[in-house]
Amino acid sequence: MKPTDLRGILRYIPRFREKTFVVALDGVVVTDDNFPNLLLDLAVLRSLNIRLVLVHGASAQIAALAAERGVTASNLDGAGITDAMTLQLALTAANRLTHEILEGLATNDLRAVSPNAVIAHPLGIVGGVDHQFTGKVERVDVEFLQTLLAQGIIPVVPPLGFDGDGKTFRVNSDAIAQALAEQLKAAKLMYLTASDGLKRQGHLLRQLLAGELRQLLVQHPDEIAPEMLPKARCAAAACESGVPRVHILNGTVDEGLLAEVFSNEGVGTLIYANEYQQIRRAMKKDIRHLLQLTKDSVAASELVKRTRAEIEKRIGDYYLFEIDRNPVACVALHVYPEHNLGELAFLFVSPAHENQGIGRKLVQFVEAKARELNLAELVTLSTQAFAWFQAKGGFTEGGPDHLPAARRERYDLSGRNSKVLVKRLR
Repeated sequence: MKPTDLRGILRYIPRFREKTFVVALDGVVVTDDNFPNLLLDLAVLRSLNIRLVLVHGASAQIAALAAERGVTASNLDGAGITDAMTLQLALTAANRLTHEILEGLATNDLRAVSPNAVIAHPLGIVGGVDHQFTGKVERVDVEFLQTLLAQGIIPVVPPLGFDGDGKTFRVNSDAIAQALAEQLKAAKLMYLTASDGLKRQGHLLRQLLAGELRQLLVQHPDEIAPEMLPKARCAAAACESGVPRVHILNGTVDEGLLAEVFSNEGVGTLIYANEYQQIRRAMKKDIRHLLQLTKDSVAASELVKRTRAEIEKRIGDYYLFEIDRNPVACVALHVYPEHNLGELAFLFVSPAHENQGIGRKLVQFVEAKARELNLAELVTLSTQAFAWFQAKGGFTEGGPDHLPAARRERYDLSGRNSKVLVKRLR
């Protein structure tokens, strides 16, 4: 690990310490070769005083057990009809898998227990069809789970629920994870599956609001892979019930969990309950972030090199675009009041966040600031992105004569021969 990686992780620790993460594991993830590495990732989270609740599915194991016994299981995902034989398969498969997870956690010196904390009732007759032993979460024994979490114990919850009479029901693990996250007021709900995330027509969705996901589920559910629909529905519902962030990612990728938790980019899909982005004025303590963020673009001659002293001298001109309080883009507005002119400069978006409309938001932000100052024109200089400024920002090509004398002098000395683009504000 590079020191910069460690610094990146340290930014998150104060926010996540003593917070609860509900991590839902598909059965196929537990039997994957990467599972020992995933257990190490969980140990890292636990060492940072993050409270963990694990939920696991068992559909892959139920299918394998049914094939082994030469029978047909009636319900693999916990959402269809569960007959008596399938319930027995589910009990056997789930218990084996729970034991395997407990063994793995013990190997990593993590205390864990499998509690009977999910109270369920029969799903009943739906559409005229009796779902028999399929259950639905009625409530979660929050006090019991909080007691375990306070003692540093990881609850491992199987895809089963129990009613007041001691009867057991097969319950969809995605729904259990959703209920746990909601009632424990978790900071994150994380679905680890064998897919890279939530895809729409084969294209990975990186980030979207819960409302946007809900709209997609209502209008175009066929554009999402059928096996991911339960997770998508649970993710939207969890956000709507107060869970701030839901992540869907590939649990078979080495370090995928840590990359999702401790990086701006993540590796899967993030569904969020509110607008988690903001633009704010930079401060002196942000200069290091500005230089680090733009160093590759400066090296490629896309941006003019600026020293720490130069940025500090005009720090009030610089703005950062943050995601979850981490800078991913920046821009500057230099004002020439005697010329009634503003210069849009230092526009940069991290490659991992390109094509998400962030650049356009920053241009609109600077334009709004310029209008607040009652400036007549906005100029920007570009050697490579001039076509984008014209197409997306409404700029037109001007010339060096549009620049104030002092700015024109620096322009001539730079030798960059940048195009000068102009936008009239009034």
